Amino acid sequence: MGNIKEMEDAFLEYLNEQNALREAITLIHWDLRTNIPKKGVEQRSEVVGYLSQKLHQMQVSDQMKHFIDELNGKTENEIIQKSVEECLETYEKNRKIPEAEYKEFVMLQSKSEAVWQEAREKADFSLFQPYLEKLVDFNKKFANYWGYEENIYDALLNNYEPGVTVKTLDDVFPKVRQALTDLLQKIQQSQVKPSTDLLQTTFPKKDQEALSIEVIKRMGYDFDAGRLDDTIHPFEITINLNDVRITTRYDEEDFRTAVFGIIHEAGHALYEQNINKDLEGTPLATGTSMGIHESQSLFWENFLGRNKEFWESHFELFKEHAPSYFNEVDLKDFYHAVNVVQPSLIRIEADELTYPLHIMVRYELEKALINGEIEVKDLPQLWNEKMEQYLGVKPSNDREGVLQDIHWAGGDFGYFPSYALGYMYAAQFNNKLRETVDVDEVIRSGDFSAIREWFTNHIHQYGKMKKPLEIIKDVTGEGLNPDYLIQYLTEKYKDIYKF
Repeated sequence: MGNIKEMEDAFLEYLNEQNALREAITLIHWDLRTNIPKKGVEQRSEVVGYLSQKLHQMQVSDQMKHFIDELNGKTENEIIQKSVEECLETYEKNRKIPEAEYKEFVMLQSKSEAVWQEAREKADFSLFQPYLEKLVDFNKKFANYWGYEENIYDALLNNYEPGVTVKTLDDVFPKVRQALTDLLQKIQQSQVKPSTDLLQTTFPKKDQEALSIEVIKRMGYDFDAGRLDDTIHPFEITINLNDVRITTRYDEEDFRTAVFGIIHEAGHALYEQNINKDLEGTPLATGTSMGIHESQSLFWENFLGRNKEFWESHFELFKEHAPSYFNEVDLKDFYHAVNVVQPSLIRIEADELTYPLHIMVRYELEKALINGEIEVKDLPQLWNEKMEQYLGVKPSNDREGVLQDIHWAGGDFGYFPSYALGYMYAAQFNNKLRETVDVDEVIRSGDFSAIREWFTNHIHQYGKMKKPLEIIKDVTGEGLNPDYLIQYLTEKYKDIYKF
């Protein structure tokens, strides 16, 4: 037993060395996306490549294999056993990728994000195209290294949502798409026409920030363990459990972009800030999947932030920070305005109902790319065609079209479906939460701790101790079920649009 204890201690120390590298890499990624001078990108990418190569070497080293062999199934410490299983999965996956290729890929990621920013600013996809072509090739190559049973895209999906396959998505997405397009048609035919015109007034950035900070503090976001910064594409990033950062993009002519965006990113951050501290220093100290992660951000953004009770109880707080113009705005009209359904070009600005359609556009395109059915050069045209087909809108340039998201620039293929899956999970969690918590009353009180604690007890605390489908089953008693999302959206918009 003494030998096992010594091995456990040595294993944890080895994980701490990996975490030091991972933390440095993550901090560099935050800097690359927020503050780095343009001329610093090349050198910083080299540093990321070097550190990532070192981390990769540790993950697939003989020493790691020794720890796995000596501890797997032999330790009585549940956290160490789960950590060993996680390390084994990473070991088997990463050792299939040649070290030099991995380093090249990581460096390409950093450079691609910088080029994407320039291409986006200039609305010129051609600048980004050669980088994206290389990223697609790498993802295809990696997927073949990892292996798959039915569809090559499954190997990439597994990185973000273990257990979910193309078959799952192709069964669920059409049902959701049909329900949403039917609802959209009824809304467009309704005689009730809420207007967003009353929201269109200049709302200074500093006031949007002050309002948002007050709201996310009520949510429980800990500013002693986080910070809020500006960026082109909003994100949450975890340096460690005591340093969980969020970013946003402000639009002084439309406060919804930042205010709802900050609530969204804070939802991600609450997940990370409330992981059991016993998991710190292990690979379990993070969210179990991107879909479960997205369920948290979308719950707070939509099921709370766009909730009728939220605005009934927080409209005065809003007016404390908003321009005096809003003093004359009727609460009911305001609530309808922030929930108006209007197909739009930009995903992060999309309304609740049409948001999943944006995800389906991206899913279908990247699945086709990875399967070799389309080429990168055709993306702008295909993107525009699908946007027109699903949402009835057509981008006028690449910035509001194919270049709007950062994910492909980071090489994150297989990521986008997690947004739609997360929305379905959020609806399931919302339904279960309401069985034991009077959510509307909690929201009216302005003290959201009961909601946060429910999520911490059922989801957050476990980190990666549980797999995503295990979380869904344990919390809701069933597997993925899109009916709750369809029901939620139907009831909400029947009330608003009176159809």
